[in-house]
Order: sequence, then structure tokens, then C-alpha cells
Amino acid sequence: MPLLRQLEFICVGQALRLPSPDQATEAVAVQSHGVDAGLEVKAGEILRSLGATKLASDLRVEWNARLKTCAGRVDYRSKLISLNPQLVYHPSEIDRTLLHELAHILAQFRAGRRRILPHGPEWRQACRDLGIADEKRCHNLPFPISERARRYLYKCPHCQRDFPRVRRIKRAVACLACCRAHNGGEFDARFRLKIVR
Repeated sequence: MPLLRQLEFICVGQALRLPSPDQATEAVAVQSHGVDAGLEVKAGEILRSLGATKLASDLRVEWNARLKTCAGRVDYRSKLISLNPQLVYHPSEIDRTLLHELAHILAQFRAGRRRILPHGPEWRQACRDLGIADEKRCHNLPFPISERARRYLYKCPHCQRDFPRVRRIKRAVACLACCRAHNGGEFDARFRLKIVR
């Protein structure tokens, strides 16, 4: 039976439970926030094996209690992978999520300054290189879904399609369908979204 160890719990306002011993596949060190040195070492070894030595030395992996619905997140500029602490209830998903996020950071590293799609061909190639060729874009873990009121409503002046938003749009945004249909997919001010309420 695997040994389950508790290293540190730092929670404000809620208790964090360990997974039951029969769920754990190996000893699990649980943190509700902060850097996870073990996962950093693991990620660094994987990146070095793929020739991304510079990236491996800069990469940090942390548990971030602010993540609620997503399993993980990457900030390429900071070379930071953030993981949702709720993954401890799904120990088999920790490695899978780490590899998913590593694929994002590896794809951007290979692309350099060129902008790439989050789950585009570069990411899929990185997934294949990491041994998770069948990786999906979204997880199906039972994390709580947060619904936020969409207080702002924007409308395309051309096709009259509605675009409800949680936050106010701060930059020039146009209707993608109209831009694709009438301007080859490039931004066109004629289709700039207008606020209705």
C-alpha cells in the first residue's frame, strides 16, 4: 500500500482533504499553493530530453489555489506552469495535466516570437513528442463550473449577431464571421462590435 505524506497545508477559509490511500498510485505531496520542486525536476528532465535545455532551466511549476475550473495554465513569458490543487483528488491526472501544459510551453518555445494557436498544429506536434498524441483540448474532470453574469451586450452592425460579454471590451473587436465573409478574415472597422447595453 503506497505511503501518503502530508508536507504542508496553507488554506484560507476552506479545508483541503487528501485523496484516500487507495486512490493514490504513489506518495503524493500536497500543497495548496506554491512551487512544487518535484514536478519542476520532472518537467525539466522531459524538456531536456527534447532539446529544450534553456527552457528547462527557466521553468517553474506551482500549485495555484486560484484556479477553479481549469486543470492547469501556462504563462510563457514567466515560464510558469500553474496546476489546480483539486488534481490531488485525481492523482492519475497530475502527470497528464503537466504534460498537457508542457506541450503548450514547448510549442511556444519552438515557435519563438511567432504567435501560434493555443491548441493548433504546433501544440499537437508537441503533444506527440511528449507521448500524449491523443490529448484533448479540454479536460473532463468534475471541477465546479462558474457561471458569471454577462452584463454587457455587443452587436455586429452588419449581421446583427449578439455577443454577450462578462467584461467590457477595451480594444477594437470586429465580428469574425463578417470579417471572414467580406474581408478575407482581416479586421474591418465596418464590422466593429457596438455596445448595446
